[in-house]
Amino acid sequence: MRFLALSCCILALGCTAAPTADYALPPDLGTRRAGVDWPRFLGPTGDSVSSETGLVVPWPKEGPRLVWQKRLSEGYAAATISRGRLFVFDRLRTRARLSCLKSETGDPLWTFEYPTNYEDLYHYSGGPRCCPVVDRDRVYLYGPEGMLHCLRIEDGKVIWKKDVNAEFGVVQNFFGVGSTPVIEGDLLIAQVGGSPKGTTETRPTLDLEGADSGVVAFDKLTGKVAYHISDELASYSSPVLATIAGRRWCFLLARGGLIGFDPASGKVDFHYPWRAKTLESVNASNPVVVGDRVFISETYGPGAALVEVKPGACNPVWTDADRPRNKSMQCHWNTPIYVAGYLYGCSGRQPENAELRCIELATGKVMWSVPDLKRCSLMLVDGHFVCLSEDGALRLLKVNPKKYEEVSRVDLKRTEEGEEVPLLQYPAWAAPVLSHGLLYLRGRDRLVCLEVIPEK
Repeated sequence: MRFLALSCCILALGCTAAPTADYALPPDLGTRRAGVDWPRFLGPTGDSVSSETGLVVPWPKEGPRLVWQKRLSEGYAAATISRGRLFVFDRLRTRARLSCLKSETGDPLWTFEYPTNYEDLYHYSGGPRCCPVVDRDRVYLYGPEGMLHCLRIEDGKVIWKKDVNAEFGVVQNFFGVGSTPVIEGDLLIAQVGGSPKGTTETRPTLDLEGADSGVVAFDKLTGKVAYHISDELASYSSPVLATIAGRRWCFLLARGGLIGFDPASGKVDFHYPWRAKTLESVNASNPVVVGDRVFISETYGPGAALVEVKPGACNPVWTDADRPRNKSMQCHWNTPIYVAGYLYGCSGRQPENAELRCIELATGKVMWSVPDLKRCSLMLVDGHFVCLSEDGALRLLKVNPKKYEEVSRVDLKRTEEGEEVPLLQYPAWAAPVLSHGLLYLRGRDRLVCLEVIPEK
């Protein structure tokens, strides 16, 4: 497997270039001083864990205070927040659209649009799956049709763009592009999964070949390709960065299995096969890194596994492949959260068989399992989980490996044509976002902002 390494010493060290006059930060528009930004998928640490404190517990009967709401069009992408600005990606008819709003009020700042002709092969939404990624003065978009844009966050001006699918011969994935890139030093690392030139397939097949572009790293400032690695095809899981024993790693659960590699150079350490044997199966849950171990999970066949990694190799600690019936956890599109020896997450492929579970990480033992919450996403804050079910139900749960402990449940409502209807409607698939005490949730047709940590 070949890779094209950068010769730049800054990239080899994995460092970020010093700011220049062209790389100055825009003013911070936020007024809430406590708390942190949420600039990328699953938050600043990439694991859906918030460092904020002061959560109101329990919630009022009517739910947390509604600060603002905004109508949206097609798409599943969560919002991201940086320097008082909120970025949300959707699609209005034939235009993909990034809206930049004031995060505390919802007031519009600017809008960027580009034409898209993406059509979903399985008749789901034609809108974006990947959330915007903010890095200093820039925001990056990865659309379902494979367009990658780099914009200035101050005004939405295009700095560079690439038609990734065309450049790397990507055969459209089941639901288009759905893996959010990550920033490492001066690199934007994206899952691409292209095929050889001359490939005639127009839909996924079991024997579709890859072409050394499972992962592509771009210079984040210019869009120039830094390296490309792996014959893997694309999944819906996003790259995860971690430091283990002083060394930087990137882990990606691609369509056919887990890849571990050096994010600065692209050198691949291992590939661990992990995929159901049926065509219509997707890996979508992110790897969870705990120490030198990596947890992976999917919902179409093999279930979950825990592997121990080291330079050049990985070894299974336990796998659900040894449990043909009683799988420990089968995550669909949510990423479980690790807390003090245990993993909490949604297990199950369909709304009717989904269960919220707690398992022991070291063994995969199921500690408790609760049905009837539909498929749901978790976010950890101040000793509690914010749990958003796909039907829009919102719960506050206490972290407890011994039992399911619900603190609050609210069904947010709005009035429409004289009747009360759910404020958040199915499919509420975007992960919850928390920044500076404000909780941002996305349903089918709107984004809502709730205050869950009052200002002191």
